[in-house]
Parts: sequence; structure tokens; C-alpha cells
Amino acid sequence: MAGQVWSVNASGGYMYALNLSRQLRMAVQPIVKFRQFCDVKDAAHQGLHRGDTFHWNVFSDVATEGSTLVETNTIPETSFTISQGTMTITEAGNSVPWTGKLDDLSEQPVAEIIRKVLKTDAKKAFDTLAANQFDLAPVRVASASSTTAVVTTEAGTTATTNNIAFGKGHVKAIVDVMKERNIPAYTGDDYYAIGWPTTFRTLKNDLEDIKQYIDQGFRMIMNGEIGRYDGVRFIEQTYRAKGGGSSGMGTPAGTWTNAKSDWIVFFGEDTVAEAVAVPEEIRGKIPGDFGRDRGIAWYYLGGFGIVHPTAAGAAQARIVMWDSAA
Repeated sequence: MAGQVWSVNASGGYMYALNLSRQLRMAVQPIVKFRQFCDVKDAAHQGLHRGDTFHWNVFSDVATEGSTLVETNTIPETSFTISQGTMTITEAGNSVPWTGKLDDLSEQPVAEIIRKVLKTDAKKAFDTLAANQFDLAPVRVASASSTTAVVTTEAGTTATTNNIAFGKGHVKAIVDVMKERNIPAYTGDDYYAIGWPTTFRTLKNDLEDIKQYIDQGFRMIMNGEIGRYDGVRFIEQTYRAKGGGSSGMGTPAGTWTNAKSDWIVFFGEDTVAEAVAVPEEIRGKIPGDFGRDRGIAWYYLGGFGIVHPTAAGAAQARIVMWDSAA
């Protein structure tokens, strides 16, 4: 059986050794951030026994705006359209089995350790599912060399190859793009942006002499938030891979051409939906082989979907990606 066993040191034997430290120490973990920005307000309406497909409606503005009236004329009539987004509900999970011998002879708590590593694994799995949907953003912005302007495209890619570090001038240009597209703010009047710490390094250097906010106890501060500038609150993450260019975030992994910058996703409200049929949970395996075969798993039944996904829906896009052709 694959899993944790007593007879192999690296798989369990080390859990009892002479003068073993009592403290549980875990391997270094990446910082995961995307799932916290997914909309789960619809989750309670999915539930069990409702099929494997989840839908949401998107309502357009009216076709003709209202205006002033002539006293003897009737009020004009207009209409609006409804489009529909969809996602597929799927299962996700992982497990670690172990032997009864390992549990009986180990000095350290086998089940507690496995629960801890599985919870970490689940966090990374959900962040991947969420980030995959952010990666489908149709609107891309890029700059070859300008510190103050960006090129905007709506096809989910860009033809511009980046050759400059991301700085505060780009923030202003991207905020202008988002505001003029009427992208609603995520919270208050603020947008959010997620990227790697090194991608934000030049920006953070730019802002060292600019007074940044200290806002404790009044506004929601998200995990990984490092500061705010020009109506954007910045989040650092280290899980989703660097590189990728217009093929997507970290797909394939590697640095952009000339390694001057890397991807950043900017977004407002209503970005990615999450539908949950069975929330993530830890499950214990029914012991087999007369109690000698044991295990723990995490399990989840749900799905993630970008709310405004296609180039045709770019006019309603809520996500803007700082991108490069290579």
C-alpha cells in the first residue's frame, strides 16, 4: 500500500527515534491567496441533489436610456437581455493511508500530522482551482517600455512583449482603464491586485516616500495585503507560478522575456463564482484488514467559474491582467 509505513524511515520510521523533538515542524509552504476573492454567496443555493451544473444569470443594461418626456407623448419602452454563465460541479480530494503498526509504534501523533498536511494540501488545491478561473480574464494590459501607458486588448492575450518593471505609473494607467470600463470596486472605492513579491518590488520602492494608509479596525484587510495606492490594494502570493506570458499565469512556468516583470491580476467586484455542494471536510477511512489499514482524506464537491469569461463578454469583464506576449 502507498502511504505511511513503519518499515521505511522517510515514510514513518522517523516518527519514533532516540531523543526525538516533541515539536511538530512542517516544510515551508507557499502563500495562497486567490480563493478568498471568490464569490460564494450562491453556494447555499446549490446543495445536494441538484445536478452537476451550476448556472447564474447576467442582466444587461436597458437597450435605450431614459430621457426627458414631452407632455403629450407616452413614456418610451425598452428592454434588456439576459445571458447565462455556467460551471460544472466536480469532486476534489486527496488522502494519506497509514498502517496500524506505524500508529501503534510512533511516538508522534500520526493522525494529527496527516490532518495538518492534508489541510495545507487542500488550501493549495482550492487556490489552483480559483486561480485557473482568474487566468481566463479576457482583458489584458501590457507595456513594452513606457512607464506611464499600457496597451489594452480584449482577446485573452496580448501581442506586446514586456521590457520594463511594473511601477506606480502603470498602476495609474490600469486604474484608468478599469474605471473607464466601469468595473465596480471590490470594496469601498478600492480594486485589488495579486502578484509575486518581486513583481511588486519596483512599485514598493516607488512608494517608500509616499504616505501609505494605516487602517486598522475599520476596513476589511485581506490575507497577504501589503498596501494601497491610487485606489488599488495589493496582495502578495507565492503559490501560482511565475512566467507564462500570454499563455496564462505560470503556464508554462518561467520568467517573462528579459525578466523585467511578471503577471499581475487586477480586479473589482464579481470576478469568480464558487458553488459548493459539499464543503471541504476531513474524512476518516473505515479501517480495513482488521484495523491494520487506516487513512484520512480531504474531500470537496463544488466548482469555480469566471463570471464574465469570453472575449464577447469583455465589455462586462471584472478582471484585468498585466501581461506579456512572452
